Amino acid sequence: MPFKSSPQKFNASIKTVEIGTGDKKIALGGENVLPFYSFDGSAENLKKVGIEILDTGLETFSPELAEFYGNETEIAAIAKKAAQAEGADFLCLRFEGADPNGLDRPVEECVAIASAVCDAIDIPLVIYGSKNGEKDIALFGAIAEALQGKNALFMSANEENYKTLAASVGLAYGQKLSAESAVDINLAKQLNVLIGQVGVAPESIVMNVGAATAGYGFEYVASTMQRTIMAALQQNDVMIQMPIITPVSSETWYVKESVAAEADVPEWGSANERGIMNEIATAAACLAAGSHAVILRHPTSVKAVSNLIQALA
Repeated sequence: MPFKSSPQKFNASIKTVEIGTGDKKIALGGENVLPFYSFDGSAENLKKVGIEILDTGLETFSPELAEFYGNETEIAAIAKKAAQAEGADFLCLRFEGADPNGLDRPVEECVAIASAVCDAIDIPLVIYGSKNGEKDIALFGAIAEALQGKNALFMSANEENYKTLAASVGLAYGQKLSAESAVDINLAKQLNVLIGQVGVAPESIVMNVGAATAGYGFEYVASTMQRTIMAALQQNDVMIQMPIITPVSSETWYVKESVAAEADVPEWGSANERGIMNEIATAAACLAAGSHAVILRHPTSVKAVSNLIQALA
């Protein structure tokens, strides 16, 4: 019996959010089909891949990864090299050094770093904070002001700081904002509603619904993404129709399978290759589950995942 295709048609669609300016700007979302269901209809925008660098430079990168950047020590030069990685649609600058429990880099210094990075690249910029709520409020406001007109994305607003960040990042300086929730579709929707009530348009919000390395409770992340996409398309829930961005690198490069020395577990093989495989596998799973953009660290991973997206388009 011949196979008869029955396309799934949805009257709803994911909202489109643009990041960056000029010819290299990117658009997330916009589709009304399930992830990679090109046989049901074409997605308006392909899924995107970002490459991550740290404000602290290459100190915490693996030796093999640091080799990609050569002998560069200036953050602007590192950013320029990262932006040239094959398959990189945007660059994510993570302010690990701004954490008060670490280097506690002053806000003014962080603003200078962000400005230098922005000037050095020609692809959209994503700013990732220190994960310290109080520091990020000051950090995001100052960087958003310095980058006015660049249409950058700031990650992330949560239930504790969303009012301040929505007002400063979203309203005062016209930047895009990521809403971060802890692997819970109800919390994700609630945060979208709250940020919208402050006055930020839905087209300026993306969602970070959580992340985990494949094999580390990832089924909860995948389930949340899938339920979010189905609620957006099947139920036409307008408050959950924002595109999803997932910071994969901050999870995969810190699990034991990626960091354990080869001398300790020789049967596991190269630590660098393990890290790359973890990053690729997790990113691919996130995209299949519903994420519209993933943030990776290794250029090999960026290229592989970008090729995957193109092959499945």
